[in-house]
Amino acid sequence: MDPVIVVGAGPVGLALALSLAAQQVPSVVLDEGDGTQEPRTARTVVLRPDTAALVERLGCTAALAEGALWSGWRSMRRKQVVRELTLGDDSEFPAPLHLPQHALTQGLYDAAVAHPLIELAMLARVDTIEQDAKGVTVHTREPGYLYWRGSYLVGCDGARSTVRKLLGIRFAGRTAVERHAVAALRTELPWPGTTLLHRQPPWQVGGPEVTARPLPDGVWRLDWLLPPRGDLVTPDALVSRIRDTLAGWCGETPSYELIDTGVYTLHHRLAQRWREGRSFLAGDAAHLLGALGTQGVDEGLRDVENLAWKLAHACHHEASTTLLDSYEAERRTAVAARLRAADQVLPILRGGSGLRTVLPGSARLRTVLPGSARSHDSLLADGHLGGGALGAPPVYTHSPLAFPPHGDTEADVATASGAPVEDVRVTAPDGTAVHLRDRLGQGHLLVVLVAPGTGVWDRRHWMSAGVMPRLAAAVTALPVPAELLVAEGYPGATAHTVLLVRPDGHLVAAFDGVHPAELHAAADAARGGAPGAAGALDEASGAPVPTDRTADIN
Repeated sequence: MDPVIVVGAGPVGLALALSLAAQQVPSVVLDEGDGTQEPRTARTVVLRPDTAALVERLGCTAALAEGALWSGWRSMRRKQVVRELTLGDDSEFPAPLHLPQHALTQGLYDAAVAHPLIELAMLARVDTIEQDAKGVTVHTREPGYLYWRGSYLVGCDGARSTVRKLLGIRFAGRTAVERHAVAALRTELPWPGTTLLHRQPPWQVGGPEVTARPLPDGVWRLDWLLPPRGDLVTPDALVSRIRDTLAGWCGETPSYELIDTGVYTLHHRLAQRWREGRSFLAGDAAHLLGALGTQGVDEGLRDVENLAWKLAHACHHEASTTLLDSYEAERRTAVAARLRAADQVLPILRGGSGLRTVLPGSARLRTVLPGSARSHDSLLADGHLGGGALGAPPVYTHSPLAFPPHGDTEADVATASGAPVEDVRVTAPDGTAVHLRDRLGQGHLLVVLVAPGTGVWDRRHWMSAGVMPRLAAAVTALPVPAELLVAEGYPGATAHTVLLVRPDGHLVAAFDGVHPAELHAAADAARGGAPGAAGALDEASGAPVPTDRTADIN
């Protein structure tokens, strides 16, 4: 099996290589750097529960231990507390994990170095990409001139992606959407473990908005929103911001240790295409976002989870064009919706008007929500905490892999088709009790039977009783590999409900019992149909023969 060539050894590229390796697909990671990580505490990432679980499955628990789970959310406007939330499993919002990006990258890098299916080639600069119907050839230079042959290529090489440029893909969007001055410091604040968003603070130097996000060991990352085209932030000006901000929160400036600083400019861009033949884009090479608390690395890891199982299926079983095209159709659509939401909300939050929306079939805007501090905070909380249009996990409702409504056999559960499944406890084939999320990313579908009471029965008895033998036979007959799991319950489901789940954790369909024909049809839809059923690759270029596809979202 030819390896998948991954260009870029950042968090997204390394996570993709590890995800492929977990599904027995070898890869070569090419990167211009030497593999060392510069410690920058002021450069952090926020992971939602789904992406944190992905990193944990990839063997990076030590890296996650260098982060902090937020225990609460507190928002203020001037001197008034607008909203306070307790974060966690029983909250409206689960607790995000906040950690330095260099710690995440180093953990992924160490795991990749140790894996026998991953080859890391540092100081390798890509300058040529050639595709054909059977694979991709990449030429690198500096320091050595080498050719690399792979089955597929994924550009995870950042905002200035060489892969994207060599493929001739436009990267349209907006420049300098937001600017932030950032400082990482060790100090004591009055709300340990809680993220604070303070809008229009009463002191003079703070600017229109400042955020404090906790890290372990008493370290905080502070972000000050800057004017889009303001003056340079000098060291003296930044120290004044720090001192005035801490004094405003604590009554007087407490002692603090300044660890790291920076000024970050955030852009909103979206690649016109995410697939060109056997080549794909992921992470910052495909999209840039980050305004209003949205997280680029978080979305890049969702790219990884979506793409890895599809490439693994293509490498092991061959794949239809529909399956490979579905990566762009699903992920580009989801990120485009996130960018649209941020672009629509930015004028509201920065300009103070009411919430506006586009009327169907019209470019006119109308106000649908008064411009109150509380409504503004709800929008900002979505981006920071992972909810609503700005932050919620994606739902692939209109995916090319969607299974159409199936009439009388359809079960009504709390998860919509195309949405991420709930992380319930399940019994694995070996009899161990695990979380459903632990079984993702292994390259096969999951079939979950809801069977209340099985937790107290002897597994030897219920495996051969009731609907289990018929369901096991139906799973064995599916057109793709699948694993049969049993759950005591699932939100909204009744006894004997059967869930079909994709390898990335999104629900394909839910049935009100064992229906082998419908289950087979749903599994076939999830793999995009039989190989060759929806088009082929051009022999010369490796590009798909044109078919009806989801329209580009600009």
